[in-house]
Amino acid sequence: MTQAVNAAPAAPAAGSAVPTRQEAMQQLLHGVALDLAGYAELQDLLEQQFDASVRHQRARLEQLAETISVLVDAMEARRQQRVACAVRLLGPAPSMAQVFTLLKAEPRARLEQDWARLETLVIECKRLGKRNSDLLVDQYTIMQRVLHGEDQIYEPG
Repeated sequence: MTQAVNAAPAAPAAGSAVPTRQEAMQQLLHGVALDLAGYAELQDLLEQQFDASVRHQRARLEQLAETISVLVDAMEARRQQRVACAVRLLGPAPSMAQVFTLLKAEPRARLEQDWARLETLVIECKRLGKRNSDLLVDQYTIMQRVLHGEDQIYEPG
């Protein structure tokens, strides 16, 4: 994620279709801050999803799936906005390392720290999502075996 630029498209400034460079940087910084909160919330939701899966709470799982979907859609929109802002600031194929260089020392250090935290949260959420997916697949497989029997039954020779 260090190379990728990761943010909901914000409305363009009044009267202009393309944000100024300053507006683009502000949108990018704001999107990173929102994603930090979003990924922390996602992490909590994934923990709740795991708990609901273990407890076979179907209604709760459906509710969590909807909440997670809305949150992930918002974060994807912010990622797309971040890419657009970075392109506005740096041209085609920008990286966050290049974005960092546009800032003065203190804001640069803060953004680098926030970006590192965001990368850590993304990795953890991916891990939790895989864990939850594996659990649900295992539960489904077991239920299919219980309801329909084994696909391959041992036959003595």
